[in-house]
Amino acid sequence: MRAALTAAIGAATCVLIASLASAGPAAAQQQLAQTQSADPNESDQAAPPPAAKPHRKSSKLTTPTNPDLDTDDQLAPSQMQQQMPAAVAQPMSAPVKPTKPAVPVAAAGAPAAAAGPKAGAAIANARVVACSGAFSKDSSHLRLAMTFDTKNVTYTDVDSSSGSKVPASVLFASDPKRRLEIWWANAAARNQTYLIVINGKSTWTAPGGMKLGLTLAQLEKLNHKPFKLKGFDKDGTATVSDWDGGLLATLAGGCKSGMSLQADPKASPDEVTALAADKEYSSSDPAMRAVKPVVSEILIGY
Repeated sequence: MRAALTAAIGAATCVLIASLASAGPAAAQQQLAQTQSADPNESDQAAPPPAAKPHRKSSKLTTPTNPDLDTDDQLAPSQMQQQMPAAVAQPMSAPVKPTKPAVPVAAAGAPAAAAGPKAGAAIANARVVACSGAFSKDSSHLRLAMTFDTKNVTYTDVDSSSGSKVPASVLFASDPKRRLEIWWANAAARNQTYLIVINGKSTWTAPGGMKLGLTLAQLEKLNHKPFKLKGFDKDGTATVSDWDGGLLATLAGGCKSGMSLQADPKASPDEVTALAADKEYSSSDPAMRAVKPVVSEILIGY
């Protein structure tokens, strides 16, 4: 699932990461929300022909079709119906046009004085993702390296929900708490942010204050109202399908969010299976609250 990193992003712009779909906790991806219809920025380089195309688990973002993306591939957990970038072999020595240094954003959202290792360290220590600077739509592997220091950025294959591998840039790959995946729409040139994945034991905070381990009540507080989510799939993953017009429906910077949740391990299996994946529930539903689901994966995409 990461064929299920995909569903609800907003009353008018979100539908769950539906099936980026049958994801597990590391991939919650089912219902995706509708994303912006803006065409992705053009790259200065031509990408090589797409190879096998991996996909995250369930999700359903409705965005313009990109010829480089496979329509069957969906983002991970829950609300982005975007197609995933095709798997592309790591370029041997393809030149990459230098991009301007990122303008780091501190935890409070104020621009740092200058990009560079010190600014990158500030962002890393704050562990806050913003839809700008190093994490903006037009970012690149080079920009990440300039911001966080080359030694802290690794270009490697990461797992997709289908079990296949997807090339991505990973921040602090050896530190579970600081680890962050950035997937590229143009994998050959390693630019144009496609998806930012927060999972595992990562302590990064997504826009709007979203982070792993939050409960339904805490999410409602951030959203300023209840929201909708799909029930649990065969992997025990539920996905947000619609923020129902709350604050999390629209994130500063134009990015969208997808989210997966896992029920409390102590919850009754019968109570969990009773909340079917093909049905939508309110976050305030007593039956949903009874199994005490918490956020297990967050997707931020463009």
